[in-house]
Amino acid sequence: MVSPITRNKIIQLLEEKSGIQQHIKSVKEFSGGSINRACRIETETGNYFVKVNEAKKFPGMFEAEAKGLKLLKNAECISVPEVLQVFDDDAEQFILMEYIFQGTPEKDFHFQFGKSLAYLHKNTTELFGLDHDNYIGSLRQSNKLHKHHSDFFINERIMPQLKMAIDSGAAEKNISAGFDRLFKVMKDIIPDEAPALLHGDLWSGNYTCGKNNKAWIFDPAVYYGHREADIAMTKLFGGFGSDFYAGYDEEFPLAKGWESRVDIFNLYPLLVHVNLFGGHYIYDVERILERY
Repeated sequence: MVSPITRNKIIQLLEEKSGIQQHIKSVKEFSGGSINRACRIETETGNYFVKVNEAKKFPGMFEAEAKGLKLLKNAECISVPEVLQVFDDDAEQFILMEYIFQGTPEKDFHFQFGKSLAYLHKNTTELFGLDHDNYIGSLRQSNKLHKHHSDFFINERIMPQLKMAIDSGAAEKNISAGFDRLFKVMKDIIPDEAPALLHGDLWSGNYTCGKNNKAWIFDPAVYYGHREADIAMTKLFGGFGSDFYAGYDEEFPLAKGWESRVDIFNLYPLLVHVNLFGGHYIYDVERILERY
């Protein structure tokens, strides 16, 4: 539940931003979040979406999210909610955004969504990573810059999560041998590509169809990485449908054999799930490593 103190702070910020006294018509709490408390605030002048959590547990989380959303929005390729305010008082932090009204996907929605993601991935830079760290879920995500993708993927994606899993007992130490085998051949498996601007956590829960039949993306874990990492993530929990991949391929075709590399890229989100939720995810990791 969003506390009355936080609610009052949000109202005050809305009034300061609009210059209009805000009268709340309704507050709808959303359930199911494992990290944040979230709600829609309906006022006489508009609707807003708010996420709240304990600042001490996740320092700088919403500042990093706001930076990521700004990067995606500035690319002008795909719809992204506007961040209105980030607030942190050392006890609670919240992020205040425009509210996305959902629409019903029309026939070409997924095809156009795929094209929009392809446009996003054409945004590039010289190095893999980002100029600041952020979060994936509730875990810190290291974005130290690297010239080569393999160095970035190994040192900033796999190794921090692998160490965490082993240290917690969620994974056995001998799993490292499987990763070592993969690392030795990875440069030969993953095609060279320029770093692409990625959403970073693109599963089905982090996009929606707006009223304009356009895809909106949110809750990012942004960095410049290999674009197959975003594509692989869309496949982790069932895929986005063939039209999505057809739209992407029409605009920015993936290198031959990308389907065979999906599991390699998904080792990272799978390790994240091992560290967040445990369960069977470690067996999925081991199954992939057995091929190498």
